Amino acid sequence: MTTHARITRYSKFESELDELESSELMQMIQEALLGQGMNDPYDPDPNARPSMDDLFDAILNALAERNMIPEEMLAEAMQGEGEIQESRLGQQIQKMMDKLQQDGFIRKEFEDGEGGGAGQSGESKFQLTDKSIDFLGYKSLRDLMGGMGRSSAGAHDTRDYSSGIDMMGELKSYEFGDTLNLDTTATLSNVIAKGLENAEQEDLVVRQSEYSSSAATVVLLDCSHSMILYGEDRFTPAKQVALALAHLIRTQYPGDTLKFVLFHDSAEEVPLSKLAQAQIGPYHTNTAGGLRLAQQLLKRENKDMKQIVMITDGKPSALTLPDGRIYKNAYGLDPYVLGATLREVANCRRSGVQVNTFMLARDPDLVGFVRRVSEMTRGKAYFTTPQNIGQYVLMDYMSNKTKVVN
Repeated sequence: MTTHARITRYSKFESELDELESSELMQMIQEALLGQGMNDPYDPDPNARPSMDDLFDAILNALAERNMIPEEMLAEAMQGEGEIQESRLGQQIQKMMDKLQQDGFIRKEFEDGEGGGAGQSGESKFQLTDKSIDFLGYKSLRDLMGGMGRSSAGAHDTRDYSSGIDMMGELKSYEFGDTLNLDTTATLSNVIAKGLENAEQEDLVVRQSEYSSSAATVVLLDCSHSMILYGEDRFTPAKQVALALAHLIRTQYPGDTLKFVLFHDSAEEVPLSKLAQAQIGPYHTNTAGGLRLAQQLLKRENKDMKQIVMITDGKPSALTLPDGRIYKNAYGLDPYVLGATLREVANCRRSGVQVNTFMLARDPDLVGFVRRVSEMTRGKAYFTTPQNIGQYVLMDYMSNKTKVVN
């Protein structure tokens, strides 16, 4: 994702690195924080927390890419016989890491779960705080909305109005069925001009208003291995979209709810606090398991609209059997897996849950599958790319928010 932030280039004075704000540093390393680079690809635990050494490397790379390391300091670090962490440059980066912790962007922990003092790394891990998640969501949302030519997250227009919900709209003559939200000034003006005895229904003026329905949404994120295959990372943009949507809802639609489900060989709910550092999981795609869990989460919600936003790039290839075992078949559309998946889609329809699918691939079998899902739940299908999926998801969400009451 392209970053449009102002970058100051440092070339002479070490002290100028001290002036770098934690928020600027977070912006510089946001792609590393959200991407795959901070986790060991051979670690059997895909949810393992990255280490402070990983954070050190991310900051070092970000500074080097932007030519922000003073030449003298860089030469000293490269020529030194010891570890780069022991050089002046290393000490400077360590100060930045300590500042991130002091400013509440990261929380440092040790392998055994105990807190550690400033300046320790190696075996120590770090976790993003709520402040970090909110910052990354805001940054992702700002970038995505900027790509759509919108000046702010909440500045979206609609042509659909209703009388009686939010008294911010245009004036109109009263029609049968409208709620009598009379605009006193305009109505009295009409009546006085014609005389009380000559007043008619159309002289009554009501104020229209936008109606924003309450919504419960589950974002279903495919984290099977295909999301990082073929030289393209599709999972990081998907997470950025999810974080942006979370920030949009928190700031613009606080009455809505949003939850996240990761699906791979199986499926599990992931809290927002752990979403940014979620990683690609096992290899297969248990779409049925993800849909089933999403429905369970939505059953608890009492909202006008319930929907599943599914972001995926693969066909269903796994299924959880009644005894808990995972049945897998990665070759073609397995009729057994497909049948179970479509049964879950049918359950969504019966429950009034709309499934909107954002597909990051265009395999003919996938196209047919996605169309069937959309038709069965009266949802929508978008065939997108990692570069434009954010605009599609956000615009779809905001357009679904407006309903006609009249």
